[in-house]
This record gives sequence, C-alpha cells and structure tokens, in this order.
Amino acid sequence: MKRRPLLHGLSIMLAVSTMSPPTGGHAGTKATTQPADMVDPRIGTGGPGHTFPGASVPFGMVQPSPDTAMPEFHHAYDWAGGYQYNDPTIMGFSQTHFSGAGHSDLGDWLLMPVSGDVRMEPGDPAKPESGYRSRFSHAGEEEHPGYYAVTLDDYGIRAELTAGPRVAWHRYTFPADQPAHVLLDLRPSIYDYPGKVLWTRLRVRADGTITGCRTTRGWAPGRTTCFAMRFSRPMSAHMLYNHETGLTYHGFRGPGNAPMDPNVQTGRAVEAVFDFGRLSAPLVVKVAMSPISETNAIANLDSGGQGWDFDARRTDATNAWNRALSVIDVSGTAEQRTQFYTALYHAMLAPTLSMDANGDYRGPDQEVHRARGFSFYSTWSTWDVYRAQQPLMALLRPDMSAQFVRSLVAAQQASPVGVLPIWSYLGLETWCMTGYHAVPIIADAYLAGVRGFDANAALDAMVASATSPVYGDLTDYMKLGYVPIDHEAEAGSKTLEYAYDDWSLARMARAMGRTGIAETFEKRARNWRNEWDPQTGFMRARLSTGEFHTPFDPGAAAYGSDYTEGNAWQYLWYVPQDVPGLIATVGGGAKFTAKLDELFDTKVDPARFRNVEDISGLIGWYAHGNEPSHHIAYLYDYAGAPWKTQQRLQQIMDSQYSARPDGLAGNDDLGQTSAWYLFTALGFYPVAPGSNEYTIGRPFVPKAVLHLPNGRTFTMVASGLDAAHPYVASVTLNGRPQDLVHLRHEDILKGGELRFVMQADPKH
Repeated sequence: MKRRPLLHGLSIMLAVSTMSPPTGGHAGTKATTQPADMVDPRIGTGGPGHTFPGASVPFGMVQPSPDTAMPEFHHAYDWAGGYQYNDPTIMGFSQTHFSGAGHSDLGDWLLMPVSGDVRMEPGDPAKPESGYRSRFSHAGEEEHPGYYAVTLDDYGIRAELTAGPRVAWHRYTFPADQPAHVLLDLRPSIYDYPGKVLWTRLRVRADGTITGCRTTRGWAPGRTTCFAMRFSRPMSAHMLYNHETGLTYHGFRGPGNAPMDPNVQTGRAVEAVFDFGRLSAPLVVKVAMSPISETNAIANLDSGGQGWDFDARRTDATNAWNRALSVIDVSGTAEQRTQFYTALYHAMLAPTLSMDANGDYRGPDQEVHRARGFSFYSTWSTWDVYRAQQPLMALLRPDMSAQFVRSLVAAQQASPVGVLPIWSYLGLETWCMTGYHAVPIIADAYLAGVRGFDANAALDAMVASATSPVYGDLTDYMKLGYVPIDHEAEAGSKTLEYAYDDWSLARMARAMGRTGIAETFEKRARNWRNEWDPQTGFMRARLSTGEFHTPFDPGAAAYGSDYTEGNAWQYLWYVPQDVPGLIATVGGGAKFTAKLDELFDTKVDPARFRNVEDISGLIGWYAHGNEPSHHIAYLYDYAGAPWKTQQRLQQIMDSQYSARPDGLAGNDDLGQTSAWYLFTALGFYPVAPGSNEYTIGRPFVPKAVLHLPNGRTFTMVASGLDAAHPYVASVTLNGRPQDLVHLRHEDILKGGELRFVMQADPKH
C-alpha cells in the first residue's frame, strides 16, 4: 500500500532475486528451541519490502535501527524503512521506523558513534570518508528480535541496539586508542527534503541528561516529538552546532557580546557532538521518546530506562518476543519455520504504543489527552491491515485487539472532523489511502468475541466515519449510491470499498440489536452493484449523470485514476461481502472461474505499471504486491473450484515469498503481507473480515498448534504434505468431514484439530 499522501496508497513491488543468500549472524543458522531464534529480521530489508533490521519489542514505541540512506523525498521509496540491504554504508542509528510502509517519515534522533576526528555532515554514500558515515559488511551484522549489532568498519566501533517499550538502548565499544565521540544530528528524517524540519530545541541539563524536541512538516504535518538521553559515562566535553548560523556553542559570547548558553540550542539545523576521551569499556546510551514533551520523555526514561545493564534489557526484549511468538508452535523445515516466525514477528510490530508512561498521548486534534484504563496505540495503515493483520490479532491476541479498538475510538473522539483513523501515526492523521477501514477492524474484533471496549461508543464512531460529509465524497455516495468520478478521483474503487465497510458496520449493528443502523448499512452494502457494467464485464466508475466514465481500458492504471493503485482487472473482485452475488452477476460459476483464470494467465508486461510502483508482484493481472488482490485466489472456492485456489496459492507462495532479504515481493505494509502468508500457510484466510468465516485454501506447513487465549489449542495437521502432494484430498474438523470452503471462527475457538489429507492430483 501507500506511497503518497492525500488518500492515495501503495503496496508491494515484485522482488527480483538478484541478491546472494544471507550470510552472517542470524539465529536461523544454528539449532534453536525458542521462537525468536527462528526469526530472521533481514527478510524484507532488501528490494521493496521496506522492513527494518533493528530492535523493537512487540508493538513498541521505539525502533532503533540503522539508516543507510535518507535521500530526498522523490527518490526515497526504496528507503522507507531507513535501510536497504545492498547499501554499503551506515549513516547512523535513528530511534523510530515504520515496518514495511510504502511512505515514511520518522527516523528521529540520529546517533552515530565516531572514533578519532569528527565530521559534521553525513557525506556521500559512495564516499563515506567525505562525512560521518561508515562502511560495514553483512558479515559484521547480527540481527535477532529485539537486538541488532554491526561493526562500523571505518571507526572500528561495535554498535549494538536493543529496546524496551519506550526506551532505545545503544552500546558502543570504541577502540581503546582513539578518542570516543557520539554525534547527534537533529536534521535527518526518513524521506528527508529541504525545509522538512521546522524547529528543534536541544539542551544539555546539569545532570548530563540530553533532551530536545523537533517539529516537522512531514507526512503528518506539524508532528512534534521529544526525547531524553543519558550516557553511562560522564562527558568530557560537548559541542552544539547550528548549521543555519554557523555558530558553535562552547560558552563564548555571541554577536553584540550577548551571552550564549553552551547548553541550549534552537533552530532548524542543530547538531551536537559529545566527547568521552579514550574509553576502556563500552559506552551505553539510552534514549526515551515522547510525543508530548521533554518532561514526559524524562519520565519515560526514568520509568523504563533504569540502570545500565544492556544485556539484561536485551534479555527482556528477547523474552518479550518469545512470549509473543509462542502463540503458535509450527513444524516444518528450517526455512519454513524461519519464514513463518519472521512473518509472525513482522505482524506484531504495529500498531505501536504512542502513549507516555503517565498516560498522555497526542490526538489528531494536536491536543494532549490522557488515557484512562487502556494504552493508546497508533501507526494505523487501515487500508492494509484490516484484511488479515488485524483479524490475526483478534484471533490470537484479543487482549491487544481490545486496546487497538479503544485507541481507534479515542482517536475518533479527538478528531477535529469526527472520523476514525485512516493512516495515522503518533496520533496524527495523514489522510493517506481510501475507505473507512477502521470500521471493519472494529466490527471484525467485536464479532470475533473481542470485548473490553464500549461497543456502543465504537459503533457510534463507525457511523460517524461512514457518514462524514468531509471525507472522500461520502455526500455523493449517500445520495447517489456511488462516488462520481467527476467529483472524486479513484471513485470506482472508493464505491466498492465503502460498500464493504458498510456491510461490516451493518453486521456489528445487527449483532448488537441496533436494527435501524443495520438496515441502513445493509442497503448501502449493495452499492457495489451500481459499479457493474454488463457490457464490458467490469466494475466501472460513473459520472454524476449516471453514465460510465470513458474512455475505458480495463488494464489502465495511474495514481488519481478511476481506481486506487489498481485497474479494473484488480478491482472486479472486490466484493468480499457478497461473493455469491458477484458470481451470479458475472454470469455463474463457470464464467467466474474462466475470468479468474484470465486474470492470472494473461501475459502482462510489468513496464505497463512503471508509473504506479505500488502495482507489483504480478502474476498476469493479479498483483500480490498490492492489497486489493490479497483475497482473489480464494474466490475459486466460492465458484466450486477449490483445486484452483490451491493451485494459485502455490503459485503465489513460490513467487512472492522467500527466506531472503528480498523475500517479500513488496511492502510488508505494517504486517499485512506477512499476515497473508501466515493465514495461507495455516490453510485458511479471512476473505471477508467481519463474517466470522475463513475460506479454506491449502496448508504450506505440516503442522501448527495455535495456543488460544481461552486456554484451548487448535491444531492444524497436513497429512502427506510435500512437493509431490500439493492438493487437498479431504478436510476434517475433529474427525468430522468438512466442505472445502469455510471454517468458522467459533470452531477454532472451541479448540480441536483441523486435518488436511494431501494428494498429488487436484480433486475435481
């Protein structure tokens, strides 16, 4: 998904496997017993995956990680995670990162340890000696959940990172014969561009604590973030530098003989160097962040950054990941388990904690709010994660799902225009992408049995979003039954997305007994039919006069066209709430299946989409690199051809995923692409979140045990699964034969065994 702002999106690009297999220190190369040992954080750091290799805890606020480049905005797509596997140099270690997004910001508070002479500019990546960058090699890297280490070759420094919920921990081992320095650059951001930083303040406090804030006009305009930092050893000296004025602050008197404070600096281009002399032991640095204030950042540091035991904090992070990942025990080859647990790891990086230790968080109104009885989470790419990542959390982590729903509702209540988050982070809205997909996130959670939130308040927030006159031409949609393309770009896909969101809202209202709301939105859920053009056999955008938009080319795609990051081929299938109705509309099962085959089998030149980088991972017209395609392979099931679903899933898994740095065929989009892999590997997928049904595909691991939050276990067994037996012969649930289409959510929660018997040939 999502590259550009203002209701547009992005997704995943086809990975070209040009990289050599990973080498070096990840735990997948040794015998392991714990789930975290099987994770390889390098997967997705190459190509268009946009993941980061650094440290985090599950859903944590901070993500210290290396940044290899921070190019200007229009050239930064490949560096949305701050790191690209093929880059030869590291610029530094910033404290905040998105995982797998197609647009970015963050990259806050860049630290770089330096031995010897200090250069004040990052320099040319091709000539690291021109600045403070350093060369590195992958043989000198080590990556595990909650831990990252690398040797900075130009400085002879070993840098290590770990994290807690709100505090990033760094440990630097310097050469004993060189002066040790830590450089703090407040200028860079991921997707950097001139003028992005509006204001910064940096101060050195009497006790040696470094604090500061900065405001940027990045993806979320006017984002202010603050930090507090301490060192395990006292500084021998420090220097604050203002690149706007050219003034270095060492306590001298400034222009007009005015006294200059050597411990405070403000401006848009501030940098600092902290000196420690020659060190015979490692230097530990701990950095806490706050979306509110320096005072709160200090409090976060005091509460979550006690002591100086880096190894203990690393152990805490590892233990947190082992607890989180142990919700599933999966069997299989080493490569299968690495892919599976890495996908589960990526699915648990977001949403992120966006609340200080005292309960303060920033809302979309830019005001400070206080959470009471819950923790506030942000980093919401709702256009992506409603499809599989959030349903996965509702199934495996309903405790977190309840916190997420409360956070969404709290954000809506603080919204200046009264809508649920669209694409937000640190509480602020970017207005990126389409639909009001926080609605199905909440509905799916409620219908899956998640509780611990005010359902009536949640439903009211959903209705407010679905009827907002300020968003996405909902006024026309409510009046005409579709979004007119002459009034709103991407109207064809917006109508389809709104109709699905309306259906999920109606489902929750019906379950709550709020009949009037249910009836209104059940009617709106049928608006997808207003897009159907029987003459061409596609869903098409209409003008406000009712005519279809012309000229029409079903393969055409462009940003701001009739469809969001897609074309008519990819959006024909977006009626997850009424697949039988779609099949009947297309002309029955045989025609529907033939049209699906045409989608996958047509030869398509990827260059056709060179101006829409989000359309990627192509198999014919199917684009696994963008979320609107994620449910399509499962639709054969509904037309009576489950063996074709099984065949297409094999095709997708073989071509779009691998245990390599370029092993994600496009942006992971905050865990959505990884969640697709997880469900598919288990043998079922939530085609229509909110239905309480999973569509059965075929398994890709021989056995998996889900440890459910109610204390029961649900086991999937694939008997006879191997490369020669890729098709499903039969499915039983607790020994009872199942049809080959659906599995109910409540059947999973009861516990038991889902058994697939595999065979060599498709079962017609």
